[in-house]
Amino acid sequence: MKDKNVAGILALFLGWCGIHRFYLGQVGWGIFYCLLLGTGISFILGLIDAVAFFVMDPENFDLRYNRRYLDIRRRERPDFDRNRDRRRERRYERRAERRDYRREHRSQQSQPPARPRPNLYKQSGIQKYKDYDYKGAIADFEKALESIPNDVAVHFNLACAYSLEEQPKKSFYHLDKAVELGFKDFDKIKGHDALAFLRIQDGFEAFEENGYRLTAQPAADPKGLNPPQEDLLNSTPDLLDQINKLAEMREKGLLTEEEFVEQKRKLLG
Repeated sequence: MKDKNVAGILALFLGWCGIHRFYLGQVGWGIFYCLLLGTGISFILGLIDAVAFFVMDPENFDLRYNRRYLDIRRRERPDFDRNRDRRRERRYERRAERRDYRREHRSQQSQPPARPRPNLYKQSGIQKYKDYDYKGAIADFEKALESIPNDVAVHFNLACAYSLEEQPKKSFYHLDKAVELGFKDFDKIKGHDALAFLRIQDGFEAFEENGYRLTAQPAADPKGLNPPQEDLLNSTPDLLDQINKLAEMREKGLLTEEEFVEQKRKLLG
């Protein structure tokens, strides 16, 4: 067995050449100390090792440098219990696992929350809009609305794209929707270049006076009865009025939500 006092004395007087490391069986460290000869570093390291050995607890020294001898002695004892040692090792393993789990859990908590994944169709629509591909931008924005139907920016971008494509009815519709969902930058509506075509339309002044909202026309029903769906749509030539009629029919229960979406898609298509 190695003695900590002997190791300390060797480190104090011969630590500059790593003799104490060879004594402890650490051949690699001993060679490293030899390589540092002439630099003065090995002398300083020897002094540090000497102090560490002298103040080290004997049990800690034995656990570090006499572990093999301790294991042999323990096995030679008449009261040696292999099962007890296995149980002790399992307890150490479980403690290590719990420690690793707590460390991993704390690191996960310290990480910032994941950002929401952007809508790819919205991003591609913006890029196509910048590249002057307005038809492609409209197609991507419409697909984006399938997953984010209440996105104010998408509706406003659609209004701009439809205006550039000279489709005022659809531009009015999406601009109305953007304002309904909270769009408040009215100065942008008045001065945005993409909405220039929309601003010269006959109905824009009324649209502006109404707070940039479309007005719904009540359906005529002199007999107090609800007319059939085809009659209502045919009697209303304006596309926006037809959409408003569909909304009224849905509120009265004449149309289901699926039928309303289908009819609106047909009108906008």
